[in-house]
Amino acid sequence: MNELIEHFTGWLLEITGLTGFGILLITLPLALIQGIVGVFPFATLVMLHISVLGVKEGLLASWVAGSFAGMVVYLLCKFLFADRFHRRWLSKLHKYEKWQKSLDRYGVWAVIFLRTIPIMPNNLISFMSAISNIKTRSYTWSNIVGNLSSIWLFGILSASIVFPGMDLRILILSYLVFLIVLLALFFVRQRLLIKKDRGMSAQAK
Repeated sequence: MNELIEHFTGWLLEITGLTGFGILLITLPLALIQGIVGVFPFATLVMLHISVLGVKEGLLASWVAGSFAGMVVYLLCKFLFADRFHRRWLSKLHKYEKWQKSLDRYGVWAVIFLRTIPIMPNNLISFMSAISNIKTRSYTWSNIVGNLSSIWLFGILSASIVFPGMDLRILILSYLVFLIVLLALFFVRQRLLIKKDRGMSAQAK
């Protein structure tokens, strides 16, 4: 399937003559298809963007495409096709029940984590977020940050394949710094929530 997508996209680029970020006219619809039915891994599009645009621009294009698809699928699930998606993914929801509970408990941070670590399909993350108690505004920024983290990681792996001689130390180190900042923000938020809960308990007494 990956090779089919690459050949199909290459054929469209050759016919349309699209260059640079014009490739998004082709890959945005493909990202949306991937986000809805997941017939091929999103890493295929990341590698495609990097091979056509280079590492920096390729990662940016992948971030735009991934965030766009994640947002559209979330809105479709939440406001239009929630029942249909629920029937389609009901059996898989039991498999990922603990992650659904994590979404309800940790909200945006669970979305960021699930986007970063490829332990479940992107479309299922969007659907589970849509039926959780996460607000649309909160999901929007967690989708953007989560896709940034995910695509940054995929970009490091893809760049080593597309450009085997490239020095990736800056890309890797900057990603590690990004993860450290995210973890620090998460723990600070958790401590603030604990203090808030303790304060409310003290007032109740």
